[in-house]
Amino acid sequence: MNQIYLDNAATTKVHPQVVEAMLPYFTECFGNASSIYATGREARKAMEEARRQVAAALNCAPAEVFFTSSGTESDNWAIKGAAYANIKKGRHLISTTIEHHAVLHTLEALEKQGFTVTLLKVDEYGRVNPEDVRKAIREDTTLITIMAANNEIGTLQPIKEIGEIARERKVLFHTDAVQAVGTMPVDVKDWNVDLLSLSAHKFHGPKGVGALYIKKGVRIESLLQGGAQERLRRAGTENIPGIVGLGTAIELAYKNLTEKTGKIEALRNDLMKGILDTIPETRLNGHPQQRLPNNLNISVRYIEGEALLLRLDLAGVAASSGSACTSGSLDPSHVLLAIGLDHETAHGSLRLTLSEDSTQEEIDQVKAVLPGIVKTLRAMSPLYE
Repeated sequence: MNQIYLDNAATTKVHPQVVEAMLPYFTECFGNASSIYATGREARKAMEEARRQVAAALNCAPAEVFFTSSGTESDNWAIKGAAYANIKKGRHLISTTIEHHAVLHTLEALEKQGFTVTLLKVDEYGRVNPEDVRKAIREDTTLITIMAANNEIGTLQPIKEIGEIARERKVLFHTDAVQAVGTMPVDVKDWNVDLLSLSAHKFHGPKGVGALYIKKGVRIESLLQGGAQERLRRAGTENIPGIVGLGTAIELAYKNLTEKTGKIEALRNDLMKGILDTIPETRLNGHPQQRLPNNLNISVRYIEGEALLLRLDLAGVAASSGSACTSGSLDPSHVLLAIGLDHETAHGSLRLTLSEDSTQEEIDQVKAVLPGIVKTLRAMSPLYE
């Protein structure tokens, strides 16, 4: 049985062209990009081409792109780097209750060092009100960090409006765009952001490589000390195969993006309608329109999400109950609790995330097997009558 893979928010299959582009940099062009001989120069040339590819996708200058090991590192660097660099101005940071743990845990670590964090609440759809951001800004506020798109429920934030407020109040603005980049248009100038995090493996690139956009002129301290790589801002020998893969993947992601997302969104909507119309006591989580085109998050009442995932796996469907980073936790999703779901309903969440590889046949198969699985599990549930 071929597996139907619907967990693309957790990670994606590496595109064959990305693998092909990376391979020479493991064997033939294996040089250190900091070396002056031919093999090193070839590696640096490839790295700078990848930097140009990322910059083209984000609408920024190549010199504003810095390569990292992951979206998590990018988030840590942006938040800690900006906080430390601006400590003379103040120690107050603003974020939301539904951020990825790479942001929330970083903020918690800063709180232990004497920083103050304001976490803004979101509405029932998971969106933050820009006016709440404006009201939260204080004289000692140095950074606002709000994700572009939620990794669990797919809700898009009003990033441009928040960016305008941040610029008006002269506060740095970082967005965790790990779920957004490669799935929707991203323009750092239009969004008014100073810092933006991304990760290659979310858009058919390799794992273990990400990037951080740092607007020219923004002061940010280094997270890693060591060599002079990345123009003295990020030490460590560059992961050239990964960086080449990231550059190739982001270029492919934005080629015919409108056409691809149109197809994905149509399949997502078909799946959503099929579930909500045929399975009683289900609800859509996240904003019905302002959401990622590939994301579907459904709560199925009276059953445990983990049992649902195991049954789907036996039926050949790979899905998630929320963030892959917290799948080992027994606690319900902090995102679902933040949008007002009770613990019981939050425990029964199902996240299905599509990609350009998803097909109508796969969607039809999920619509065919899911009602029976839910019926079986509810028959065993003491909560369901």
